[in-house]
Amino acid sequence: MTPKSFRQRRPDGAGGWVWKMTGVKLVPYHLPEIQKADTIFICEGEKDADNLIRLGLTATCNPMGAGKWRETYNGHFQGKQVVILPDNDDPGRKHAQDVARNLHGVAGSVKIVELPGLPEKGDVSDWLATEGTREALEKLVGATPEWKPGPEDEPAQDEKEQKPAQQDILLSIAATAELFHTPDDECYAQIPVNGHYEVWAIKSRGFKRWLSHEFYKTQRKGPQNDALSSALQVLEARGQFDAPERPVWVRVAEHEGKIYIDLANAAWEAIEISSHGWQVVRNPPVCFKRSRAMLPLPYPEKGGSVNDLRPFLNIASDSDFWLMVAYLLAAMRPRGPFPVMVENGEQGAAKTTTARVIIFLIDPSTSPLRSSPREVRDLMIAASNSWVMGYDNLSGVPDWISDALCRLSTGGGFSTRELYTNQEEIIFEATRPIVLNGIEALATRQDLADRSLIFNLPQIPDNARRPEREFWVDFEEARPRILGALLDAVSMGLRNQGRVTLPALPRMADFALWIAACEPA
Repeated sequence: MTPKSFRQRRPDGAGGWVWKMTGVKLVPYHLPEIQKADTIFICEGEKDADNLIRLGLTATCNPMGAGKWRETYNGHFQGKQVVILPDNDDPGRKHAQDVARNLHGVAGSVKIVELPGLPEKGDVSDWLATEGTREALEKLVGATPEWKPGPEDEPAQDEKEQKPAQQDILLSIAATAELFHTPDDECYAQIPVNGHYEVWAIKSRGFKRWLSHEFYKTQRKGPQNDALSSALQVLEARGQFDAPERPVWVRVAEHEGKIYIDLANAAWEAIEISSHGWQVVRNPPVCFKRSRAMLPLPYPEKGGSVNDLRPFLNIASDSDFWLMVAYLLAAMRPRGPFPVMVENGEQGAAKTTTARVIIFLIDPSTSPLRSSPREVRDLMIAASNSWVMGYDNLSGVPDWISDALCRLSTGGGFSTRELYTNQEEIIFEATRPIVLNGIEALATRQDLADRSLIFNLPQIPDNARRPEREFWVDFEEARPRILGALLDAVSMGLRNQGRVTLPALPRMADFALWIAACEPA
């Protein structure tokens, strides 16, 4: 292979490689290192970048060589100190000027360093192979002034009079959105849509589609990918550095002593619960995020009773029924600790159906019950996208899962390495209601058992079984009334919290006090 044979390729999905790069998002060479560095050397080829990296420098190039710089690369160099090393030929110098024009005003500084003694068409690798050292290169960089645009870089008069660039149009459209970031630096936009507000992560498909749709409404065409990517990068930077910090909630939130439950419907309505009652409101004062799996809750109805729930649960006693109601009321609080619901029972005890009924009253989704998680990252992803976490048909709970569920139940953090990086760490903190079911005893460790409400579900006699379709039709008819009755109890809890006392506090003391506050309802 010759030094000029560095070529891009991608997996073909069948264990091989293809050279065609259609559909692949191109990024600068060694992007993870660029993101962590302050000073970056930009050269013309991958071989040159690798030779600089061997000297302990951070170096990169764009794919496909000279003349192929894209606007989408610019955002990766925000605030960086950039040094461009052109090849000693006309295409190399022209490429260096093009890169400098792109990064001027984006990077913290831009320099173009002409290496002395290069042969015709020579590059930084040739210079390093003869007399070049890191010290000599750094001395050249220090003696080179910053690049400034000259008269030839100013747009012609007729270009000035042309329509604004697509990126500028997209940023103007996004000015109608309210940007903010969360405590863990995720950037979001609250956007007006058909008389209500929706909240989308700037990185999300939903926000990208909204921005593209608004662009089409005014321009009657779709935005170019480069312009859209550049606009999104700018918006994310603004969201992190120029916008306020606000929390984002999943399904259940709190604000100024009130509880809000996201109905997850198309109008982005929520239930507002106060100590005086509850109502459905548009544009709640909290920001909810939604996953694609979320399903809407029905509009709650007043005048129902929690006893309307009893026919849909296969439980052994009235005391178990009230414990399940207590679990539901705990799961409608925005903050834990939360008890873990554990359902044990033989085949035919309706464990899955009972778990679905419980989850569908609080946090319905297309996948309410999952299989056993394979790693902590699975739990983190599930908790990021769901309020109630349900796990179905478990054959046991390994120690690491038991420990993780305990942290999710009463509060605790998880940390893991960010995908595609070596040093970046993600810290994830969440407290979630959890539902487990299985044939075998699941809460075998004491710490999990102390946090659990354990239900032993009886076998359903053959003469008491119902067709599933009929069961769910009846449940859907009763669900609005049951939900309304639970909301009445939550309102009662808000009214009484802080005024109830118990003769002795159990392990889950906050849970016990909350249920005691709700109990008069």
